[in-house]
Amino acid sequence: MDAIIEKILQYKKWIVTVFLVLTVVFTAAFFKVKINYNMTDYLPDNANSTIALDTMTEEFDRALPNCDLMVENVSIMEAVDLKEKLEELETVEEVTWLDDVADIKVPIETQNLDNIADYYKDGAARFSIALKDGQERDGIKEIKSVIGEDAILAGNAVEQADSQELAMKEAVRAVCILGPLIILILILSTSSWIEPFIYLLVIGAAVLINLGSELFRGEISYVTLAVAPMLQLAVSLDYAVFLSESYKEHRKTAKNDFQAMKRAIKGSATSILASALTTLLAFLTMITMDFKIGPDMGISLVKGVLLSLIASLTLLPAAIMMLNKWIDKATHRSFMPSFQKPGKAVVKMKFPVFAVVCVVAMICFLAQGKNAYTYGSGDAVGNTPSARLIDETFGETNTMVVLVPKGEPAKEMILAEELEDMNHVTDVISYATEVGVTIPPQYLSKEVTDNFYSENYAQIIVYSNLPDEGEEAFALVEDIRNTAARYYGDKVLTCGQSANLYDMKDTVTKDNNLVNLLTIVAIYLVLLFTLKSWLLPIALIFIIKMAIWINMAVPFFTDTALAYIGYLVVSTVQMGATIDYAILLTNTYLENRKFMKLRPALENTMQKTMPAIMVSAVILAVTGFSLAIVSSNGLVQSLGILIGRGALIPLVLVNICLPAILAILDRIIPYTTLHTNFYKETIEPVQVIAEQDTIKNSLLTVRTETLSLIEDTAGGNDDLEKYYN
Repeated sequence: MDAIIEKILQYKKWIVTVFLVLTVVFTAAFFKVKINYNMTDYLPDNANSTIALDTMTEEFDRALPNCDLMVENVSIMEAVDLKEKLEELETVEEVTWLDDVADIKVPIETQNLDNIADYYKDGAARFSIALKDGQERDGIKEIKSVIGEDAILAGNAVEQADSQELAMKEAVRAVCILGPLIILILILSTSSWIEPFIYLLVIGAAVLINLGSELFRGEISYVTLAVAPMLQLAVSLDYAVFLSESYKEHRKTAKNDFQAMKRAIKGSATSILASALTTLLAFLTMITMDFKIGPDMGISLVKGVLLSLIASLTLLPAAIMMLNKWIDKATHRSFMPSFQKPGKAVVKMKFPVFAVVCVVAMICFLAQGKNAYTYGSGDAVGNTPSARLIDETFGETNTMVVLVPKGEPAKEMILAEELEDMNHVTDVISYATEVGVTIPPQYLSKEVTDNFYSENYAQIIVYSNLPDEGEEAFALVEDIRNTAARYYGDKVLTCGQSANLYDMKDTVTKDNNLVNLLTIVAIYLVLLFTLKSWLLPIALIFIIKMAIWINMAVPFFTDTALAYIGYLVVSTVQMGATIDYAILLTNTYLENRKFMKLRPALENTMQKTMPAIMVSAVILAVTGFSLAIVSSNGLVQSLGILIGRGALIPLVLVNICLPAILAILDRIIPYTTLHTNFYKETIEPVQVIAEQDTIKNSLLTVRTETLSLIEDTAGGNDDLEKYYN
């Protein structure tokens, strides 16, 4: 390790140059990375709706409507002309309107008014449009070129187009908000005006390289693009701070900066690696999710943390060594207050506060189990002004396609009749309902039969007046699938937004139990070897789990729906990113207990660790809330709020509950932890009567001289520093 460190410091200019080149190259590569805005693409390949969508594409060569357009103050003939113009657009696959379900040459007063009201009402026409996959943004622009910029549009394609339009703008806005705030936090917590900029440049380089490396994966989801870079920055800034602070301490005793940095890298590498390992393992568990947004984000975060780790141990030391003179000239006093009094207050009130928090956590545990969840991209789709206006005029319309094996028209007719009788079903379109089973398909033109039959499947389209998701929408999906299964068994396929979201709900709910279990087991094993204890990891994980329960219970008490994907992702992220707070406090406590009684050890621990924990938590919280502020996407907003709260709640719990737990377990810890060597209170300390200044000066002299003699001896330096402190 010594040889590697010496090479890093010896070739510091080369390291900075290499990182600079890589950053430029991968930043350019990032602009060629494809961003996927369709969440249904991340459903498992074996999901019923995924198979149905693939089958529709292969068998029928058509797509489901994904965009609603309402045009006011038009006659029926004007609407027909508009439909023809829309069908000519390159990005439009199909347009469905009144003339597809009724004969517009016959007076509408003599026809089924319920069917007509779905498409034409009070002089307003509603068109259902299928835009080509991946061309939603261009498609919306083309529609507006025909209708006008004030076109009333709604649907998933509109949401995807808005996300594509705003993705880069919102990313830039997030950086503009987050960058200055992080710099301010770091200035307050460090002793140099330049250091915060160095940290951001180092970790920022790792973030840009990670983003550019996504090119090798082909594409990433817009959720990963919005969340992963910010999370990478927030969770890995600590690595840079750890090494820099260690370097400052070693400069006080080392004979030169080279030796100081060498000791700093060697001394802080273990702490940095331990911190990174818990985060990495938590992110790795996301890769096991069946819902592919988990692996998509997990891979990006794992790569990002590894790159940040490498940059912190190579680029940062090289940059600091090159800029030492500037850093020294830009030093300032620490703006962080003393945490001696808060530390003593926390220790004094630890038991009553711990009891209250435990009661609150148990209540929150029960409450978060009763949350109302959303499984799509948040509530933005149905709550836009255009979507509300369309719903107010025509009512909500939800389309679902049922594919059944071809060749049994009698079954099709019976099934269509049963589907029509279901609650909330407004219309069913199939060969049986539109043509009739008495007319064989071979007697009709291919243009007619292709709307209902492919080579292997019959298509039944079900319309309902329910929103895309919710208890009633999901219950209808179940009823439709179960009813069709009575006639066709497991050969029934269903697709449509409700069916897609139903499968998403089923997938992510199953993922939750597996991912949470794997996260806890992985982090427990890391803590088992890090703390050399089987009991302390349980206490630390319990603290963070309490924080997660409280975080996830807030939506229940505020009566707001929680994005389940956000819940699943943040549960993992919060555990991996905030367990470090508890590790730092526990390690410091174990070290102090070697030389102090319980109460002084806890007070000293709180005083030492509260500033570092606070800085780390506030940076992560600012990152989350910045995402929520700048994003217009419901899912990303939800993720940001959960991350922000998920950073602050552990900050509070670790500082007020963990000391109480450590105090309760203090007598048991020596029997459950290796090499504790706790201070024995029965042995009176040696009373030294002398001037304090004289003792300190003598010790400092001995320490400096001895360190100079053993600076190249592995391990000796750390042991001596611990003894001296």
